[in-house]
Amino acid sequence: MKHFFLLLALSGSLVSTAQKKGAADPKTFASSITEADLKKQLYIVAGKEMEGRETATEGQRKAAAYIESQFRSLGLVAGNNGSYQLSFPVYRDSLKGASMMISNQKIELNQDFQPVIQMNNSGTQFFSQVVFAGHGIVDSGYNDYEGLDVKGKAVLLLDGGPASYKPKRGGWMSPSGTFAKINNARKNGAAAVLLVGANFPRRPMSDLGNMYTSLYKEVQGPNAYFISEKIASMLMGDAWNEVKEKGKKEKVQHANISRDLMIDFHKKVQFLESTNVLGMIEGTDKKDEYLVLTAHYDHLGKRGDVIYYGADDDGSGTVSIIELAEAFSKAKAAGKGPRRSVIFMTVSGEEKGLWGSQFFSEHPTVSLDKVTANLNIDMIGRIDTERKKPDTNNYVYVVGDDKLSSELKPISEGVNKKYTKLVLDYKFNDPNDEERIYYRSDHFNFARKGVPIIFYYDGMLKADYHQPTDTPDKINYPLLAKRAQLVFFTAWEMANRETMMKRDIPLPELD
Repeated sequence: MKHFFLLLALSGSLVSTAQKKGAADPKTFASSITEADLKKQLYIVAGKEMEGRETATEGQRKAAAYIESQFRSLGLVAGNNGSYQLSFPVYRDSLKGASMMISNQKIELNQDFQPVIQMNNSGTQFFSQVVFAGHGIVDSGYNDYEGLDVKGKAVLLLDGGPASYKPKRGGWMSPSGTFAKINNARKNGAAAVLLVGANFPRRPMSDLGNMYTSLYKEVQGPNAYFISEKIASMLMGDAWNEVKEKGKKEKVQHANISRDLMIDFHKKVQFLESTNVLGMIEGTDKKDEYLVLTAHYDHLGKRGDVIYYGADDDGSGTVSIIELAEAFSKAKAAGKGPRRSVIFMTVSGEEKGLWGSQFFSEHPTVSLDKVTANLNIDMIGRIDTERKKPDTNNYVYVVGDDKLSSELKPISEGVNKKYTKLVLDYKFNDPNDEERIYYRSDHFNFARKGVPIIFYYDGMLKADYHQPTDTPDKINYPLLAKRAQLVFFTAWEMANRETMMKRDIPLPELD
């Protein structure tokens, strides 16, 4: 309790320091961040013409062009050596053909097997033996590959995990999940993976695989295929039914299966690209130090004729960045520009795996050692439908302010207390947060490089999250404006204070 009040006292002194030196009242410029302007911008960014802004599509390029036009109109300096856009490569595979034979018996594509297009390499493989490796799980105290040699071989794996196995982590990161199983097979040197899957026969798969950014790999993994229980039975014979039933309850014994297996797979790699959009307000006496404000402007695009508008995720953050740029631009025009240079960056590829921010962190346009902090905005326009508190119209989730720098929280809380008086909720700062929000937006690519970060967020909106129903009409514009102003006041303090943010707390380790 004493520590809490000490922080509040300290926060007041930290916030007042910049104001004494800066002389300008930031409220003058924060007032330009209005409900009307945010709404006008969002109906464009999350409008039909932008087609859901999926990375490396025409909709994304239209959104990038629009954001660039706004940065130009505000007089921002191009943030990438004379260009407002920083491009990065994106790849996508197109399936040209796949076939399979077991002991000269042809297996029908979609009827009984499907390839994992993105993970596979073109070529034909011939095996005289298949190794059954149970569920293919590797976890603390549990290893299906123990004592098993699968180097250069085809591996057959059961779906999921047995009831007796309790993974430490669920979802796509679970050791019993598909990607973990393929990765375990790779680590053990397998050449192909056959994963027994449900729901065969399946609908004909799309000829296009998922997009990705890592074309060149230090180590090539095994080709992976989902197969039906019929194919598993063809491989294992009478033993299949017993193994299948036992595998539902407990770990099963591995086996070597003598069968002739031919798998042929061919694809074509498409070379695409996407961009981040960067503009900058140049600082005054500390112009070689930087504050970076970010939001991702990409979303999920279209599925047929259905548009995933992404108004809150993350149209709300995107238009907030534009409005923050306008507020700092007005300060600059009034002769009250920030001491440090402020970079306004909207990134793409976030929905695919934080691609745009990762590319920037590996190919920064300025030295990350000179970046005082990153303030990241991802979804600040709605109310958490699962929030059962009386302050639902006056809160924001704040993530990361207790990490990397001991100065983050005092500044954040001091600014909020002085100007916006929002309820700062730290629910997602919990190290045991099951949603792992700290690792799931673009701030993390700054944090992993040691840059102090604060992430602003409104919570998981279960009904509309990643749905076509995330539309501009559902945004709470008064609350969006207030949250964006909190980011502005925090940015103002960080851009104008005497010293850069301390980096005195170690980065949390990924377990």
